[in-house]
Amino acid sequence: MLPRVVLHNAMSLDGRIDWFAADIGLYYELASRWQVDAHLAGSDTMLAMEGELADDGEAPTPEVNPDDPRPLLVVPDSRGRLRKLHLLPKLPYWRGVLALCSETTPRTHLSYLQEKRIEYLVAGQDHVDLRAALEALNARYGVRTVHVDSGGTLNGVLLRAGLVDEISVLIHPSLVGGITGRSIFRAPDLTSPEGVTPLRLTHVERLHGDIVWLRYEVVR
Repeated sequence: MLPRVVLHNAMSLDGRIDWFAADIGLYYELASRWQVDAHLAGSDTMLAMEGELADDGEAPTPEVNPDDPRPLLVVPDSRGRLRKLHLLPKLPYWRGVLALCSETTPRTHLSYLQEKRIEYLVAGQDHVDLRAALEALNARYGVRTVHVDSGGTLNGVLLRAGLVDEISVLIHPSLVGGITGRSIFRAPDLTSPEGVTPLRLTHVERLHGDIVWLRYEVVR
């Protein structure tokens, strides 16, 4: 069974996720309203976070607490780019870290995960099979709701695969412009209208600073 997947993003009025000053406090305050079991974060997002982490070489000993209410952090990383995953359990946001790998993930990276006692799940051949991974999250870890905290690439893969149930956006009163911008939804161009994702508006709210919060259900 697939868990419920919620995309939550902050963007400018023209759909950009770069250059403008996003209200990060508001973003995470609203994200906390979903009772999620897992955060699914893109590898590019986590690479940016890794740059701010000092590696002292020590990894905390994993402790399994079934009553821990914090979500599980899940990160697709089939290329094995993330080398500081062992530091993330020191942060207070998650109860643990799970790396999603594929059959082509470098063996050296799997050895790193094993050495640092980081759980990982192999799903897919050349890339992470997100549908299979989400089904495994539900079956093995009891994950019922997933909050996606990512840029446009992972969002695009999830949307094109029909794996998203809800989309939440905080529209900031800013225009960025440009022709190479980063948006909340990056995916290959469609070849027909059949690939368009229809949405149904479920919530509109004007927040402080003229930020507008929109929520949509994906129409199956």
